[in-house]
Amino acid sequence: MTELNAAREAAPSGVDVNTPSIARVYDFFLDGKDNYASDREVAQALLDIVPEAAIVARANRAVLRRAVRYLVGEAGIRQFLDIGSGLPTAGNVHEIAHEIDPDTRVVYVDNDPIVLVHGRALLADNKTTVVVQADARRPREILEHEATREMLDLDRPVAVLLAGLLHHIEDQDDPKGIAAELRDAVPSGSHLLITHFCDPGDDPLTDPMRAALRAKMSGFVDRRREVIAEFFEGLEMVSPGLVHLHEWRPDAEAQEQDHPLQRFMVAGLARKP
Repeated sequence: MTELNAAREAAPSGVDVNTPSIARVYDFFLDGKDNYASDREVAQALLDIVPEAAIVARANRAVLRRAVRYLVGEAGIRQFLDIGSGLPTAGNVHEIAHEIDPDTRVVYVDNDPIVLVHGRALLADNKTTVVVQADARRPREILEHEATREMLDLDRPVAVLLAGLLHHIEDQDDPKGIAAELRDAVPSGSHLLITHFCDPGDDPLTDPMRAALRAKMSGFVDRRREVIAEFFEGLEMVSPGLVHLHEWRPDAEAQEQDHPLQRFMVAGLARKP
């Protein structure tokens, strides 16, 4: 039996193991176990070109953790909408948030059915966290989903997390409009986190990784910093602004992960006035 056939037998119902999944490729880079041969093929192709590629995935996850700590511990946020959440891994949003306040509510959203399967299994006894299967390109469906409405009070501040998501949404699907619809749906005091692959111009270090991502991941778009900044239109940037991953409120972990490849991705958090 081939590895792919074995994976197909082991996959939950409704999961297409022949088509690479962004969530599962990311899971592979984070040393997860919920990925299949098609996902590993993409990940390995990236590693063959840029052996340090996993550093970016880990640094992106670390920024997410730091942002959640800030949002709960300093900004007083108690509700999270994590869109494009990916597969459960160590240091999930609800785990980080609950270290500070166990009553914090979290809605995870992803379009990969395997995220729904594993997320619901992980959170079966959790009364403050839920997983929704939905497409980020249709934010209204996410906001009006029964589970979202039951878990979150959209009249109170919400942190909307778009970590590593918008660079997988092509221009024809209007990522700026998606960000705007989400911004408009939440009240004053809400926050928006975005991490995004950034076009660094000609850069011999990042060019190979850029080419590999464009070739292997459908819909991958690395945008200029000024274009990414437009996703925060009307919001107040939280210090230090839109910066490279290791520059966003770095801690000891960020300093350990510091690598030039991190210039290929930026992070920003902003508050709705």
